[in-house]
Amino acid sequence: MMRFLVPVDGSLHCERAIQHLIRLAKCREALEIHLINVREPVDSWEVRSFLTEEEIARIQQSEGVEDLRSARALLDAAGLAYEAQVLAGPVAQTIAHYADSHQCDQIIMGTHGRGGLASLFLGSEAAKVIHLAHVPVTLVK
Repeated sequence: MMRFLVPVDGSLHCERAIQHLIRLAKCREALEIHLINVREPVDSWEVRSFLTEEEIARIQQSEGVEDLRSARALLDAAGLAYEAQVLAGPVAQTIAHYADSHQCDQIIMGTHGRGGLASLFLGSEAAKVIHLAHVPVTLVK
């Protein structure tokens, strides 16, 4: 069974990565799909002075679930099972660690994210994942 990891942030590039995975799934009988949304840690003292750790975690979880929505809808429509999680940490390192710890065979991700503070993947994050991952990484434009 092939295990695929797809980091998503709700951007068009990530939706294309999901569509690529769906096409691959048609050629395979058994596969396991892991969707993750990685939230950068909030280190801003301005934010931390007004919100507790629990409030920050709740907000990040809520935003992560929202970012996973379109990928989940595409996989649901294709009839593919998956596991979805929202994680917090440095983006590229968290993706590479997740791939290792869950014995994923391949990472499929978009080349760029949404940009700005809501961004998960900039071109530099995709490049970092390529360098850190111990499995093949497919970038979808």
